[in-house]
Amino acid sequence: MRFVFRAPVRLYDHGLGWVLGHRFLCLTHLGRRSGRMYRTVLEVVGTEGGEYVVVAGLGARADWFRNIQARPPVEVIVGRRRFPAAHRVLGEDEAVEVIAGYERRNRLAKPVLRFAFGKLLGRRYDGTDLSRRRMARQLPLVALRPRS
Repeated sequence: MRFVFRAPVRLYDHGLGWVLGHRFLCLTHLGRRSGRMYRTVLEVVGTEGGEYVVVAGLGARADWFRNIQARPPVEVIVGRRRFPAAHRVLGEDEAVEVIAGYERRNRLAKPVLRFAFGKLLGRRYDGTDLSRRRMARQLPLVALRPRS
């Protein structure tokens, strides 16, 4: 089972991450205690102004999220683009807009999205503004951009 979950990282390891297009990115980050380098593949839920927005699906306790809070991300690969990265955590209002935009772009998958968001949140998700606000408070959204 571990192989299945690591398969997207293996694509990036072999220079084939571009097959996932711009819908996913590979985040390279350093362990907050170990200093070890890790790679995590995340779905891009929004793009704006040269930033790629991802969701910490396990909340603020997600290892990759805790790692980039302690040490800046090392690198991001999106499609064929690779850059040293900087990050910021989105505020609630901005996060709600990104979630709403993601839902609009994925209208056909609405039942699946609502089910998945409900599982991540541990409560029913119905796509209302209130549900989006709860999600934005519980699951941090992070914008990744090229470091200047």
